[in-house]
Amino acid sequence: MPAITVDDVLVLPRLPEHDPATEVRPVRRLTTAPKGFEGEGFPVRRAFAGVPLTELDPFIHLDQMGEVDYAPGEPKGTPWHPHRGFETVTYMIDGIMDHQDSLGSGGSIANSDTQWMTAGSGILHIETPPEHLVMSGGLFHGLQLWVNLPRASKMIDPKYQDIRGSKAALLTTPDGGALIRVIAGEVAGHSGPGSTFTPINLAHVTMQPGSRLDLPWQPDYNALVYALSGEGWVGADLRPFHLGQLATHGPGDTIRVEAKTELDLFIMGGKPIREPIAHYGPFVMNTQAELKQAFEDFQKGRLGVIPAGRVPHTD
Repeated sequence: MPAITVDDVLVLPRLPEHDPATEVRPVRRLTTAPKGFEGEGFPVRRAFAGVPLTELDPFIHLDQMGEVDYAPGEPKGTPWHPHRGFETVTYMIDGIMDHQDSLGSGGSIANSDTQWMTAGSGILHIETPPEHLVMSGGLFHGLQLWVNLPRASKMIDPKYQDIRGSKAALLTTPDGGALIRVIAGEVAGHSGPGSTFTPINLAHVTMQPGSRLDLPWQPDYNALVYALSGEGWVGADLRPFHLGQLATHGPGDTIRVEAKTELDLFIMGGKPIREPIAHYGPFVMNTQAELKQAFEDFQKGRLGVIPAGRVPHTD
């Protein structure tokens, strides 16, 4: 089940023609994600490894989960675990992932669906492949992004958004060479369905070989481009760029990418929060004292209780 697509991109709304008077953002840093394992042992690429938090703000962490083709019995997930002080955004490209949390929320995501969990003051959750996928095996590929919450929102009540892939805003480039899926925020006047506390944009873009993307971007947002697959060039100076690499950008009005092969991108940006960060394990707070309190609250059961039974899946 690949990410949401259309038969003819030429019927979609198009980005405006690039204005030469606007400033194309330069690449500040280009890094390659190391490989690792998460949860019960599923493979990930740590997309933000080695990048200073000041260049990621308001984002904290990004894992590319897979792409892996599991044999029967191999699919894995995570055990129950806590979060406080930020939001987790899980975006599924191929395969299926189930979510369950201590609020009683739950469901399945596939085919460009997104589970957006605002941990706020604290929540417990688990992410697992459904039993039928464990039995059959199959392709698994997705992303999990952590979005920081500002100090004023860190202890808000937790909430959960189940965002269907069909709700994403779809648009293309002037020549129809790319499909742009807007998950959250606003790109060239087109808004995604995700509701955010921190002003951010999230988009999944598929580019055809030889195509060019000049994506208008808010000048007061940072800009991060991660390659999910393929090869191309990125930034004002068109630096070579391939699968597993992250490009952080300097100031400007436009993100530029050119595709050598078919190129899949996850493009992120937001208004920096510019507050102190105390981050350890599943908690993202402002001070060490708040981190200590989060661990104490978790140990004393104040972040929620594991439900007795499974939550029914969302269709």
